[in-house]
Amino acid sequence: YPKNPDVITSLEKPFSTLAGLAIMHGNLAPDTAVAKPAAVAEEVRHFTGKAICFDSEDAVSDAIAKQLIKPGHVVVVRYEGPKGAPGMPEMFKPMKLLYGQGLNKCTALITDGRFSGTNNGCFVGHISPEAAAGGPIALIEDGDEIEIDIPNKKLELHVSDEELARRKAAFHYEPQPVEGYLKRYALHARSADQGGIIID
Repeated sequence: YPKNPDVITSLEKPFSTLAGLAIMHGNLAPDTAVAKPAAVAEEVRHFTGKAICFDSEDAVSDAIAKQLIKPGHVVVVRYEGPKGAPGMPEMFKPMKLLYGQGLNKCTALITDGRFSGTNNGCFVGHISPEAAAGGPIALIEDGDEIEIDIPNKKLELHVSDEELARRKAAFHYEPQPVEGYLKRYALHARSADQGGIIID
């Protein structure tokens, strides 16, 4: 077959000049989070919206199927990090459901879980510390304003430090009822920024 520049392009004419990954920081991600700029539509690379919170992938998928997610929402999916799941499941299903409802350019999704390479829309994953480790993602409440600024690599919760301290003092986490190796992993795994490795 002859060369096809629409399939494999040259270094002089890249499909995108955006970095493959953006390492995000902010009061929602003290130990970093990860975005994929090239997969985020230009109009939502800087997105501010109101939080709607879910404590599992199943819960958010059910809510999307019931059309409870509306334009302007920042969908928060937590307790899907290394400790919380336990493991670190891929959040492809909620993103595909949002895309299917035409919400990928008017909503965003943030999570302490992970994403595949096929997602598109405004999404940030690997938020660390994760919710199960008491990270700020666990303290978000419905209606809180969240700002995702991918060009400047910022992830911010627009809630005062005093209010976050109050929520932190009231925070309580019940681990998933698992046994054996998964229980040991959930007890000892570090958050995603350190690779989800086990420490004793």
